[in-house]
Amino acid sequence: MAKQAVLCLQCKYYYITWDKSFPYGCKAMGFKGALMPCLYVRQVSGTRCLSFADKIKGE
Repeated sequence: MAKQAVLCLQCKYYYITWDKSFPYGCKAMGFKGALMPCLYVRQVSGTRCLSFADKIKGE
């Protein structure tokens, strides 16, 4: 599971929120939560995140 959490850090849709209860967010799916978005998606759907998009260096 830790390997999947790294995917969020490399995704252009991932962001950190100001909400202490829900610190991790995904702009592609429009939610924030206590878990990294890719872990939450895996937990709920049983599949990997299909919204992943690599960050482009310099953006």
